[in-house]
Amino acid sequence: MMRWILRIAGGLAALVVAVFGLQMVASETGEVVVLHATDSDGSVAETRLWVVDHGGRQYLRVGADGSGWYSRIAARPEVRVARGGQAADYLAVAEPESSERINALMAQKYGWRDDVIGALVGGREGSIPIRLDPR
Repeated sequence: MMRWILRIAGGLAALVVAVFGLQMVASETGEVVVLHATDSDGSVAETRLWVVDHGGRQYLRVGADGSGWYSRIAARPEVRVARGGQAADYLAVAEPESSERINALMAQKYGWRDDVIGALVGGREGSIPIRLDPR
């Protein structure tokens, strides 16, 4: 009996490691930018995110459930983004009306990776595109 419990526990642990590994591979392959946003205590937090270009602007995307980085930019929208070895300052502007288009561009650019992350986070409905306006 104990042997079966250990096998099941080992199998579950392996499954958890595999899911986290798949998430890491999916989220860190393809183009990733680094968002530098100021926290409520004045410290700068870095977040690695996907980015797409549309209409001459860069867009990030936050899930419907929000996140720490989204809370930071909602409070202080002045951000810095490093992309391709270059960093620049932006004003982060939520643009929910562009959700369908930005989701499609993310899916096109990131392919299977977007599918995997979408499945892990429960889909893309309600996600909010964040437009980066140069400062």
